Amino acid sequence: MSASAKRIVLASRPVGEPTAANFRIEDYPVPTPGEGQVLLRTIWLSLDPYMRGRMSDGPSYSAPVPVDGVMEGGTVCEVAASNNPGFAKGDVVLAHIGWQQYALSDGKGLRKVDPKIAPISTAVGVLGMPGMTAYTGLLEIGKPKAGETVVVAAASGAVGSAVGQIAKIKGARAVGIAGGKEKCDYVKNELGFDDCIDHRDPNLAAKLKEACPKGIDVYFENVGGKVFDAVFPLLNAFSRIPVCGLIADYNTIYGKDTPPPPWANSIMRAILVKRLNFRGFIVSDFADKFPDFIRDMPQWVREGKVKHKEFVTEGLESAPAAFIGLLKGANFGKQLVRVGADKA
Repeated sequence: MSASAKRIVLASRPVGEPTAANFRIEDYPVPTPGEGQVLLRTIWLSLDPYMRGRMSDGPSYSAPVPVDGVMEGGTVCEVAASNNPGFAKGDVVLAHIGWQQYALSDGKGLRKVDPKIAPISTAVGVLGMPGMTAYTGLLEIGKPKAGETVVVAAASGAVGSAVGQIAKIKGARAVGIAGGKEKCDYVKNELGFDDCIDHRDPNLAAKLKEACPKGIDVYFENVGGKVFDAVFPLLNAFSRIPVCGLIADYNTIYGKDTPPPPWANSIMRAILVKRLNFRGFIVSDFADKFPDFIRDMPQWVREGKVKHKEFVTEGLESAPAAFIGLLKGANFGKQLVRVGADKA
């Protein structure tokens, strides 16, 4: 009898905020690799806000997870067995096999991870998709100049923390927005931002204006909601706004015939009058910049110019609660699930 493993599937599509009932944990037999295949054992699972969009079946840039399908996600895996000449048993690879302990791969899309460079968990963190999202969104769209003011929300998170630190490397002022005193203190005192504002402060708009006396030149948008409301009046002419996420709005339900919000015309007028540059993006838009990213970011991490924090929960079964908490800002740093033993 073959060994058994566990996976987490989408049991139902959420209406509003996801709940534990939207997930189901299942047992399944560990598969056996065929010719040209490798068997992957998950060590680290990355949890990211974009997964909320995959739980819905609305129009998007990527297909939704099917009901009863394995929840998707980036992973760091060990090659447990190999019939593929490109990979040996024991290799550590970056994969995308989702919320499960074992999976087969033909080797396409796998990237080997060198444990000597950095802890392998960073391959789905500061040296992976979140880090590259920050790097490309800020440098390719935001294009900060020395002396300009860069604002980023979720500043203690995996993407936001990197955005602010890269802005500082480029000579800009970095102002973060985060939830709670502990996170704000970390962003200022540990990461070196010039200031950080608590988004729970009832005087958020006034505090942000005080922290940005010359206005905002770059706003890295990954939150939306009331944070955007506070930022918008402070945007300078020719500001650049890379948009990679809207976590505050992911659980909002809009009908097909929902009229535009009352502030839509005001935003369009400001885009025209101030010549604002809003650009939505996903990290794969800048895949050709990966060599630049992998040249710069590991060096900045080694030199201490970019610091990072990990928020780890243990065991695959912890993933649903951790993901629900992530959408509410319960994590402090990059949200990871340790699925299996990290021999590296």
